[in-house]
Amino acid sequence: MSTFTRYTIDPVTRLEGHGKIEIFLDEAGNVANAYLQIPELRGFEKFAEGRQVEDMIQITERICGVCPEAHHMAAVKAVDAVYHIDPPPTAKKLRELLYSAFYVADHTTHFYILSGPDFVIGPDADPAVRNVFGILKAAPDLTMEVVKARMMGHEIIEMVGGRKIHPCGAIPGGMSHGLDEEKRQQIETMGRSMLEFAKKTITVFDDVVLANSGYVDLIKSDMYTHKTYYMGTVDANNKVNFYDGKVRVVGPDGQELVKYGPDEYTDNIAERVEPWSYLKFPYLKKVGWKGFVDGAESGVYRATPLSRLNASDGMATPLAQEQYERMYATLGGKPVHQTLATHWARTIELLYAAERLLELITDPEITGPEYRKIPTETPTEGVGIVEAPRGTLTHHYVTDEHGVVKEANLVVGTTNNNAAISMSIKKAAEGLISNGKVDQGILNKVEMAFRAYDPCFGCATHSLPGTMPLIVTVRDARGTLVDRIRRD
Repeated sequence: MSTFTRYTIDPVTRLEGHGKIEIFLDEAGNVANAYLQIPELRGFEKFAEGRQVEDMIQITERICGVCPEAHHMAAVKAVDAVYHIDPPPTAKKLRELLYSAFYVADHTTHFYILSGPDFVIGPDADPAVRNVFGILKAAPDLTMEVVKARMMGHEIIEMVGGRKIHPCGAIPGGMSHGLDEEKRQQIETMGRSMLEFAKKTITVFDDVVLANSGYVDLIKSDMYTHKTYYMGTVDANNKVNFYDGKVRVVGPDGQELVKYGPDEYTDNIAERVEPWSYLKFPYLKKVGWKGFVDGAESGVYRATPLSRLNASDGMATPLAQEQYERMYATLGGKPVHQTLATHWARTIELLYAAERLLELITDPEITGPEYRKIPTETPTEGVGIVEAPRGTLTHHYVTDEHGVVKEANLVVGTTNNNAAISMSIKKAAEGLISNGKVDQGILNKVEMAFRAYDPCFGCATHSLPGTMPLIVTVRDARGTLVDRIRRD
């Protein structure tokens, strides 16, 4: 009978929501298996039943306080579809303006606060300093710029969407209010400042990550590499778009597998469950589920900033396009399979969001008087899709003739990546752990495998204690306590 040593990282750190990692070592001290477990039940689809469909625009954004804008936009697009209404151009541009400001704020949060400590402070550093406070001490001026960029992003969200958190501006058929010239000028001023910040972020990545050969080797290493399918929303020219377009999927070879509209997602995406997690595992129907393996024969796909770039033919703004080309030239061409390169892709998306924000705020139509159409048709069924920072986000509602929700399904950004995250954790653990040797640095590098995905398990789970302690318990093959490493 085989015996195993079990390592538990509970909860994993520097993410939104709650999850834990289970690592099992065989008798030789090598990794036998590793799992990402989401231990709480998700029930938002059931909460939706019996509600007026227009209420979903406000209800679903309460799933998470980190990216409520994503659920707000996916929900309102789904409700538009339920009522068979196409919002006027000014409304669509106002929505995308809000969404671009949100992207700048959200990508800033992850790059500097959640993943930043691993690079600025170092992956092997003491956990007591490998955090946002360590960054504040190491680079106080830069930290203040980060705070300012996030603040401006949320100010724009409030101007356009009505509230800094949980916006209420998007409604069926358009927006609840328009934008006057005074606010337009204020947003333009902030937008230009955000663009300069985005440019600086590219420089920071160059100076801190690319200039460090050890980090570059880590990015390119096999233990952080998986050859999967990639998903992202693209415009009519196959350029990255966060708010609207079709979902494009390319294979490990970079060739297009499918490009589908919102109402076709059930033809392309299926979801399965495993007994050890409450989070579903989506996969590509056209390929099929082959288990937790990569390659062209496996239906596992990824939907991340890097995935969006892999699935596209480029960026729709000039500065972001330059950086897009530079990344692929540096890493050997498309597609890039190295998970940690997602951090680089995220900085390129941040730059694109700032550029797109300026394009929208200087568009004469942004202050147009027609920003809503009143729904008149009988509600039926609709699907709305946007690109959440963490992946493609799908809302699907089926109603009765009175607009009361009968069925709802949400494929959340992080849920797309659930299988890939599990695979990344296992491969990183296999590459880092041998002969039973485990320390804080190794555990953190295992966590870096999931941290690159910027997972938001807050969209899928909720932890009642409201605290984030970390206790790793190490037991030998007989179950006897060997050591207990605390991070609380």
